[in-house]
Amino acid sequence: MKALVYGGPGKKSWQEVPNPVIQQPTDVIVKMVATTICGTDLHILKGDVPEVKVGRILGHEGIGEITEVGTGVTQFAVGDRIILSCVSSCGQCSNCRQGLYSHCLDPEGLAGIGWIFGYMIDGTQAEYVRVPFAENSAYKLPKGMSDSEGILLSDILPTGFEIGVKYGQVNPGDVVAVIGSGPVGLSAVMTARLYGPSKIIAIDLDEARLKRALDFGATETVNSADADWKKQVLALTDGAGVDVAIEAVGIPQTFTMATEIVRPGGNVANIGVHGKPVELALHELWIKNIDISMGLVNTNTLGMLLKLVAEHKLPVEKFVTHEFSFDQMLEAYDVFANAAKHDALKVLIH
Repeated sequence: MKALVYGGPGKKSWQEVPNPVIQQPTDVIVKMVATTICGTDLHILKGDVPEVKVGRILGHEGIGEITEVGTGVTQFAVGDRIILSCVSSCGQCSNCRQGLYSHCLDPEGLAGIGWIFGYMIDGTQAEYVRVPFAENSAYKLPKGMSDSEGILLSDILPTGFEIGVKYGQVNPGDVVAVIGSGPVGLSAVMTARLYGPSKIIAIDLDEARLKRALDFGATETVNSADADWKKQVLALTDGAGVDVAIEAVGIPQTFTMATEIVRPGGNVANIGVHGKPVELALHELWIKNIDISMGLVNTNTLGMLLKLVAEHKLPVEKFVTHEFSFDQMLEAYDVFANAAKHDALKVLIH
């Protein structure tokens, strides 16, 4: 089969590799129908995730059709079309029983972390994939749901909702600011609406993405290239700051921005994957009584979000702006890595 293989920082190739095989009774083998590219994949290619070994197949999102099941699998059968969760979890350890799937204590015996696709084991940007802990890490694709809808449930929709909206403790009537109008930021914008905030402020450098944010549920936009961006945000509140500031970029400047606009007693929710340390102005922040949260998505809300998408309560098909075939994988990476140039949001690779 062919797959997208990591060759070290800045290096990748679409090449022939051996087909995956069943290794554990709870495994299934999936023929990939569609996959996509995540900002985390770009972080890996930049060298921000040194744990990823040369030769690893990248990717942690996808939809596929089961071609083989392990002896311990009873809930899935050959021919089932499934959504692959980006987090693999046994469902039985103490962390999984708390819904903390992202820290499954024994995902393949690796590092005590649930994100292993494209990180610790071979991922989904391939023609075939081995899916461990299938019954707790995959969901049947509802009849009638498109690939463009289903692919969003692997990672970015649960990430924006869980790590941004839920960790940020969005409440009815809150003023919410989301810094970064990329796919995950827009997922936070879209799912924040479920809690009835009074305002959702999208903040970004790109006017095209800010315009798109309005289609996803933002009520206001602020271009952070403006010298008075902070004053503009505060003017949209009572002057004290926003109730919830969600950081969805992953660079020190945007995290600092979030801490600068949150009101006393508010919440800063960091979604972005950071590749370097961030300075925290505790000497200024301690007196504001704010909560700062961060984390790796658990995908324990995937089932609930799946129902909302299936009933068209969340118009997630808007995320896919470009489509490619598998043999155009490298072109898809180029478009996604230069999203502003191509006005790209999420790429769907069939």
